[in-house]
Amino acid sequence: MATAAPFVLDASRTALIVVDMQNDFVRKGAPLEVPDARTTIPVLCGLLEWFRAHQRPVIFTKFLAGPGRTLMWSWSEVLAPPLHCCWKGFQRSYPDIAGSRDCTAIVDELAPVAGDLVVEKYSYGAFHRTNLLDILGAHQVDTVIVTGTVTQICVDETARGAFDEGLKAVIVSDAVSSFAPDLHDATLKNFAMKFGRVMLASQVLADLQDT
Repeated sequence: MATAAPFVLDASRTALIVVDMQNDFVRKGAPLEVPDARTTIPVLCGLLEWFRAHQRPVIFTKFLAGPGRTLMWSWSEVLAPPLHCCWKGFQRSYPDIAGSRDCTAIVDELAPVAGDLVVEKYSYGAFHRTNLLDILGAHQVDTVIVTGTVTQICVDETARGAFDEGLKAVIVSDAVSSFAPDLHDATLKNFAMKFGRVMLASQVLADLQDT
């Protein structure tokens, strides 16, 4: 007998969060490249189109590092000079696009538009010392659809952060990515067991359309 879902989606109370789909994670040759992140771009475009068309909140998060050493650098030395990974304003060239880009900017294919919101963070989770919870509260949001990269790090921390704040959270399995397939799979399995729902983008959109 099928187990009932722990919660249902209500479009009027739901926001989309796109975690760290930035040049320094997504572009070819990036210091923290997640090649699979590029494969999620079409799925993310579909989700963005629906949320924007239905005037529901779209929130991009951006991971920032520098200008001084923090504990984070001990696990990601590429954050330090001379690479300056994820330093706001640092220009970098990537072999898959022409010209240079701010290395912390959201990739061109997903660039925020008027009405979208951007939350900058210096940690893995998007709720840690940011105004994300205030933004969601101002929009009467009680459910977040979490997408982006990296599944077992910033995506998981953000989705669990939502749970800790009493929000319903969904991780979209075909709109998140990792450099480690085993950790990606384990994270989704663990999240679905105790923290929230794991759904395909098509399932999310079908459920939202029904509300």
